[in-house]
Amino acid sequence: MDNSPWVQSHIGLMSSLDFRGWRLQNLEMALEFTTSCLKDSVDLLRFYKRLADRAMAQATDQALFATIDKESNSIAIIVKHLTGNMRSRWTDFLTSDGEKSDRDRDSEFESPPKARDELLELWESGWEITFDALAPLTDTDLSRTVTIRGEAHSVMQTIHRQVAHYSYHVGQIVYLAKHFAGQDWNALTIPRRKSAEYNTKVATGKASQR
Repeated sequence: MDNSPWVQSHIGLMSSLDFRGWRLQNLEMALEFTTSCLKDSVDLLRFYKRLADRAMAQATDQALFATIDKESNSIAIIVKHLTGNMRSRWTDFLTSDGEKSDRDRDSEFESPPKARDELLELWESGWEITFDALAPLTDTDLSRTVTIRGEAHSVMQTIHRQVAHYSYHVGQIVYLAKHFAGQDWNALTIPRRKSAEYNTKVATGKASQR
């Protein structure tokens, strides 16, 4: 064994951190080690939903419906589009095409709900459909075949496609909410100039990376 001071100091540091006890010490840690592709995908979807929830909670009613230019979408429009996508992709998942014949995608970018309560109700309805469709699945279902616009996807590909799509739009929601909040914005992840402090919290089990 290498008995150099550098190695011995790092062995001591690692020994002092009870990795096995992190879960017991902090029951609210969001990141849970898993080798399940399905579980991790669902956890990621919940993580991104929480980000958008917290961003929209900081947006004024006016900010929810504002755009930064004539070619941009408002938070409300993004919510309407995501909900339309979720309804289409996850309704009768496994047994019907993910692009439903009654979906009017173009209309999702027009005439969003006009009130916060109505908008959030729409938002929650889309996520309910999503999580209800994913709940009965197991990792053995990941190799099954579904179609989107007639194109074959494995269930795994479909889930990954939607995780990427939803996180993309959640990023837009967060950006817009932060833009309109200005100096009143409260950071959703690591605040500026707080990286070292955050790293210490993660290392000691006081914070999670999700």
